[in-house]
Amino acid sequence: MSLAMISLKRGDLAWSKALECLVDNYMLTCEEESNLLASLQFGKDDRWLSSFYSCLVKKHDKEHVVEAKFTELEREICGVASSTSSFSQKLKNNTDLLSRRAEYYYNNGEYQKCFELTSVVLERDPYHFKCTLVHLAAAMELGRSNDLYLMSCNLVKDYPQNKATTLDGAFPPAWIGIGNAYAAQSEGEQAMAAFRTGARLFPGCHLPTLYIGMEYMQTHNYKLAEQAKRICPSDPLVYNELGVVAYHMREYQKAVQWFEMTLDCVPSSLSEMWEPTLVNLAHALRKLKRFYKAISCYEKALALSTRNFDTFAGLAYTFHLQDNYDAAITYYHKALWLDPNDQFCTEMLALALEDDIRNTDHRK
Repeated sequence: MSLAMISLKRGDLAWSKALECLVDNYMLTCEEESNLLASLQFGKDDRWLSSFYSCLVKKHDKEHVVEAKFTELEREICGVASSTSSFSQKLKNNTDLLSRRAEYYYNNGEYQKCFELTSVVLERDPYHFKCTLVHLAAAMELGRSNDLYLMSCNLVKDYPQNKATTLDGAFPPAWIGIGNAYAAQSEGEQAMAAFRTGARLFPGCHLPTLYIGMEYMQTHNYKLAEQAKRICPSDPLVYNELGVVAYHMREYQKAVQWFEMTLDCVPSSLSEMWEPTLVNLAHALRKLKRFYKAISCYEKALALSTRNFDTFAGLAYTFHLQDNYDAAITYYHKALWLDPNDQFCTEMLALALEDDIRNTDHRK
């Protein structure tokens, strides 16, 4: 059941469509969305509708905030179940609501949960376009190539002559995707053009501004990440980039604060998505000579991924700074196994071996 049908029950189809356009086209910042919902007046029997709309706009809040909204909605649905059981059952299975919950899972790196939920939605409604996007993104993160191939074939069959931006020029993922594709190929000017188009078309979407900031960081211009924070202050990715900015500006204590705020915003069970943040935090702690905590962060990062050269190199160097030569040598070797041509680790390994021999001779 769509948002329009729910509002039709209230006799307010136009209002529902207006809200849907504002939210889906990213015309409002997070603060503006919250203010809009707070300004709406709902009758005693329509409290569930307030919770329903609130669930639809909460995509980047902390886990307990989002889950509380869904729990509140479920409780209010149960409250109307006795008199309108058919309607409440349809509301529980509302595909728009389930799709938003899946999007929340995706934003927090819970890709398996996301994929399972989008699979349920698409089984009920194979043409739910918003859910299709989240489903494809989750499938890519999970490496489900067969699912991606099947869905791409179906999309080509349904839209044989269309590109995403020609089918719908006001389509945020397309402009962001184009920009990232150019950025991955080091085509900075084309990437910036796509991101600027996205920022102009979708003033309430912080991602184009965030990616513009990331491009500017390549030239040591660190201003744009702050603008993204003003648009969406609850997205942990923004905090991570602010931490990176602070790190590059050698404000290591501030960097630690931003990285810790990032990790505070994500679910307790960290996924591999947040491994770079743990490594960034460890680097900043090492710069502050907080070696034991830095080592702890590196080890947590290794529990999420064992394929990151920077983690092994950082851990080796931290042990080296502690004069723990055995551990340093071990991790320099592991880093060089991933990148045998790295000059820093090669030189530091030789130095650690010399230091270890010197230390052994001194003990004798």
